[in-house]
Amino acid sequence: MSQSPRRTVVVLAAGEGKRMKSATPKVLHPMLGRTLVGHVLAAAEPAGAEQVIVVVGHKADQVKAHLTEIAPSAVPVLQAEQNGTGHAVRIALEAVPEAAGTVVVLNGDVPLLRPETVNDLIAAHEAGGRGATVLAAEVPDPAGLGRIVRDAAGNLERIVEERDASAEVKAIREINAGIYAFDVASLREALSKLSTDNDQGEEYLTDVFGLLASAGDPVGVFVAPDAQETLGCNDRAELARLRALLRDRVNEAWMRRGVSILDPSTTWIDVTVTLEPDAEIDQNSQLLGATSVAAGAIVGPDTTLIDTTVGAGAVVLRTHSIGARIGDEATVGPFSFLRPGTKLGRKAKVGGFVETKNAELGDGAKVPHLSYVGDATIGAKSNIGAGTIFANYDGVNKSHTTVGEAAFVGSDTVLIAPATIEPGAYVAAGSAISGTVPAGALAVTRAPQRNVEGWVARRRAGTVSAEAAERFEAAKAPEGEISEAE
Repeated sequence: MSQSPRRTVVVLAAGEGKRMKSATPKVLHPMLGRTLVGHVLAAAEPAGAEQVIVVVGHKADQVKAHLTEIAPSAVPVLQAEQNGTGHAVRIALEAVPEAAGTVVVLNGDVPLLRPETVNDLIAAHEAGGRGATVLAAEVPDPAGLGRIVRDAAGNLERIVEERDASAEVKAIREINAGIYAFDVASLREALSKLSTDNDQGEEYLTDVFGLLASAGDPVGVFVAPDAQETLGCNDRAELARLRALLRDRVNEAWMRRGVSILDPSTTWIDVTVTLEPDAEIDQNSQLLGATSVAAGAIVGPDTTLIDTTVGAGAVVLRTHSIGARIGDEATVGPFSFLRPGTKLGRKAKVGGFVETKNAELGDGAKVPHLSYVGDATIGAKSNIGAGTIFANYDGVNKSHTTVGEAAFVGSDTVLIAPATIEPGAYVAAGSAISGTVPAGALAVTRAPQRNVEGWVARRRAGTVSAEAAERFEAAKAPEGEISEAE
């Protein structure tokens, strides 16, 4: 049985990215659920590398901490002084002296790169037995980019930067994408010969190809199937353009898998989200983090879901949700706020202008209007009236309230935790409950109504209220009877 090819991946992530004008290292800027470098590492993962080396430099501690979270097996290597891409690759290889076979070098700011393209580049390189293979792209406007100059056999002859290019070379539309596959032995040999005799005083990785070619080591070119994959990011405007391109790619992929996205241009879905066929996403919606939406569910319009699970057939309308679980056929919104710890059972309802936090609603339970539910368990088929407040915080501690199965809480009620409404109990509207309401009982805490007759006429004489009261009393007086007002 033949052994799998040995491979090493090197990701260049040391640069500051000055044009981003940001306190955050460029490679840590987010884009649809991953950072820039996170997307690159995800593209390289299927290559099956024995080692993944990430060259860090600017704000290295931040980048290292991020790598610990997303790719703990990756090895960060510090480039204390940014002396060029050749220098970066050289110190990366010094960290893995046992590396053999193929070395793949990727820039840390190409988030649109697909795993399939990385794998095809490696396959072409290894099948050709080359010293190096360059990923190229055919672009309509190559201005400012390094051109690929090939020899008669189609191999790479040299890479010519724009500032050094003749008019003939500038007419070439095949550009260097800055992504490479190398034979590790050939690469080590060429790196040892790099010079800093150039305008920048740096070791250029692109100089390796001329050295390999002059030594008779073939250098091939692999053209990316989609030039957009090779786009890098240097400032906030380019970041926004790449984000939009990735949005379109993600949305198209989901639509082709059977998800309805009604307005793809206003729908943003992180690459970490999962959707099932026949889910429907309406306009102006964002699905972020570990969100999942099951078949038949409708999300949006104007909805943001973060780390939220939406069950089959649920409807979530104009809602902001963080860390919630919405059960099958449940309904949420409009203008609802589900905070972490919210769990809705099957056919449960959270209606308009309702906020929940650490709250569990059983199957068929309803909180239809204008309520706050914090630190609570609400039993199946219970109904919480409009304007109800679960008062869970006393200024020091947070306490829990339990509402039993099929209980009914009237409007404008305050449930002062810890409180318990047992199954089948009723709470009269306008009550303040701070203890236990027994099963099947009715709790009433509001004061008796007291009417002060004639108060408006005495204290608000001449107002529109007084005039309205006079007209009403006059209208209801028996025919022929003279009212006191007359």
